[in-house]
Amino acid sequence: MIYHVIGLMSGSSLDGLDIVYTELEEIRGSWSYKLVAAECMPYDTHWEALLKNAGSMSVGDFLCLHTAYGRYLGTCVERFIDKHDLRHKIHFIASHGHTIYHNPAAHTSFQLGDGASLAAITGLPVISDLRSLDVALGGQGAPIVPIGDKLLFGTYDYWLNIGGIVNVTVRKDEQLLAWDVCPGNQMLNAITQIEGKVMDKDGKMAAQGKLLPTILEQLSAAPYYSDAPPKSLSNTKAMELAQPVLTTNIGTVNDLSHTAVCHIANNIAKAVASYPHNKEEATMLVTGGGAFHGFLIEKIQEGLNPQKIRTVVPDSQTIQYKEAIVMALIGALRWREETNVLSAVTGAAKDSISGTIWMGHSYN
Repeated sequence: MIYHVIGLMSGSSLDGLDIVYTELEEIRGSWSYKLVAAECMPYDTHWEALLKNAGSMSVGDFLCLHTAYGRYLGTCVERFIDKHDLRHKIHFIASHGHTIYHNPAAHTSFQLGDGASLAAITGLPVISDLRSLDVALGGQGAPIVPIGDKLLFGTYDYWLNIGGIVNVTVRKDEQLLAWDVCPGNQMLNAITQIEGKVMDKDGKMAAQGKLLPTILEQLSAAPYYSDAPPKSLSNTKAMELAQPVLTTNIGTVNDLSHTAVCHIANNIAKAVASYPHNKEEATMLVTGGGAFHGFLIEKIQEGLNPQKIRTVVPDSQTIQYKEAIVMALIGALRWREETNVLSAVTGAAKDSISGTIWMGHSYN
């Protein structure tokens, strides 16, 4: 069976909306994909501010934003369809939305972007709200990407995504486990923005800095790092963990960037050390925007060398669009009414078939 799907992903780093058009094929339980078209549509200052401040809005304003963002997603998809000549070639859209609130302890997680509005604008079936059922079942609702690690990228031993938040997937016996490790690009970008720069391109600033041991110790002291998985971070909690490196008056911006990189690399090495492999050499697929940070990848590899794990940084499209591709897969599994969120990963009471379907067309 072949599915032509548009996948949408908006991450915590707020760099833009990732859109992919992918051809997913299932043959006797084995899945493969072909990435036909992909694009990141950057947020303008208006949308960036709205998404960043959505959590502090009144109920009425928030609900209106939920609808408006759903319609915005629809207009972005329409432009993408026209640009890549995809009219009448799409089976459905799978939309992650943008996480605004995440509190699994209260069985609550909310992804902005009304699926009904997206379906109304595009006239296509839409699958959205991909986390809520898992959270209702007592799970963390995150990460949900490991189903894609299993079905589309299963040749690796470990999977690392360095987005606004760093998350890792590991093998344990016959199952996959995954969790949020620490702040990622949110923290790194916030440091460089102290000097008015959007990001540390290629990690050049961090490479020129020096380690601040006191700050590193403060970063590492947070109780979250001692908690066993399953566990996940909201955007707010991730930035709270980053405060020691964002509020200090010690060192230069380059030193802070260097120290933050070491903190991330140390936590990744610590995370996978509890799940050793039985090979001469294991491989770790590294994706997400942080995979373009050369100094960070260098420090991660240094930390993994004693464990005989080799990092694999794939082509730039896989780096940037892996999560959007997996959203398309999650949508396809929902369409087929098959498990798309793994309870072994999230800690839910059971696996789930997650997502709400909105039919954008009429059967008349």
